[in-house]
Amino acid sequence: MTESKGNGELAELAAEIDEVGDRASRTVELGRRGFTIAVFTFVLLICLILPWVGDHAGWQVLAGEGGGIPQLFAATSTAVGILASALALVTRRWWLAWVCAAGGWFASVDGLLAIWSQQSSHASGAAGGGPGYGLIIAWIAMICLAVQWMRTAFSRS
Repeated sequence: MTESKGNGELAELAAEIDEVGDRASRTVELGRRGFTIAVFTFVLLICLILPWVGDHAGWQVLAGEGGGIPQLFAATSTAVGILASALALVTRRWWLAWVCAAGGWFASVDGLLAIWSQQSSHASGAAGGGPGYGLIIAWIAMICLAVQWMRTAFSRS
């Protein structure tokens, strides 16, 4: 009887170890990188109150003022850079790190296009008003976030 009791406890221990291993395989260890990601996420949040397009702040561009391409960057940087990053920081899920990495690079390209759209001449031939400093800082922060998330996604062995 004691032998079967020992086998039962051993089976429970093996199941518990397997469960911990499965849980660890689905998560990433952020370490110092997590703090860096949190800082860049906060920078993106602050950039939403800074001027992006003319007199329009980032949150106004997100709401539809200031043109389609800057609005696309505002949407992708908010969705990926702020919301998905916050969710990934809290849950530490490996698949969310990949979503943030890929989405971060997509948003970075959107940011480049948003800046370019503000520097290009319009149909009337007049030069664009130029990007606001909030748009430029948000684009740089988004690139930094994309780099950090890519490094995090590739860090899992």
